[in-house]
Amino acid sequence: MLEFIGLLLLFMVIAAIVAIETRDLLAAVISVTAVGFGVIIAFFYMRAPDVAIVPIVVEVLILIILIRATLRVGLRTFIGNRDFFGMMVTMAMLAVIFLAGIRVFDDFPPFGHPVMQRIADAPTRLYIANGLKETGAANIVTAVLLDYRAYDTLGEATVLFTAIMGAIAVIRKKARKKPTEPEVGEWEE
Repeated sequence: MLEFIGLLLLFMVIAAIVAIETRDLLAAVISVTAVGFGVIIAFFYMRAPDVAIVPIVVEVLILIILIRATLRVGLRTFIGNRDFFGMMVTMAMLAVIFLAGIRVFDDFPPFGHPVMQRIADAPTRLYIANGLKETGAANIVTAVLLDYRAYDTLGEATVLFTAIMGAIAVIRKKARKKPTEPEVGEWEE
């Protein structure tokens, strides 16, 4: 397990260096997103899918926002074979993320065999045994989300709401403008 996490960390460091050093803005955005998805894969590998849910949504929304902003700026810095190099780095990062994702899903238990059965002192056993008595909620999922992990749920909802509002603010067609400003087309500056 430590070898895989070490390789994933090495991949994220390389992607971060590429994001810092590249002159192509779109390649930098993709490299930063590769770092974020590396963190998500690490969460899945450490059997924390509930922690990985928020970063997945945030990474996808931020990727949309940054690509939209990059295309709006319209910066193109292709010089010589640099576009080929950027494409190769991007393809290599996508291949690493894909292979790491396959490796993570290989470690999941077979369908129909919950993880809590493999771990004797899993908190889920406590929640199932004492959930109704301690919380009064008939639905155990509600008891976990709103009683045992209420602050975590509130934080996740806040992050998701903020990310969605940010994406809507960037993606909307018409921005607010002063009444005296002339209208500008969507891709014009």
